[in-house]
Amino acid sequence: MKDQVQEVLDIVRPSLQADGGDVELVDVKDGVVSVKLKGACAGCPMSTMTLKHGIERFLKEKISGVKEVVAVQ
Repeated sequence: MKDQVQEVLDIVRPSLQADGGDVELVDVKDGVVSVKLKGACAGCPMSTMTLKHGIERFLKEKISGVKEVVAVQ
């Protein structure tokens, strides 16, 4: 599943990079995807919206086993 998640994140990444941010896959365990938001995304007040309504929603649409996406430091 980790490879699938990485492929989907690679689709999302250009949108984040266009705004000066990025996302790094940290781990996938029991359907929970851990990511690290980088660049402008790391300190952005909208990062929770980006994480939950953007990245998580897209991952759940593309990969049935994804339950949740969480940000780690």
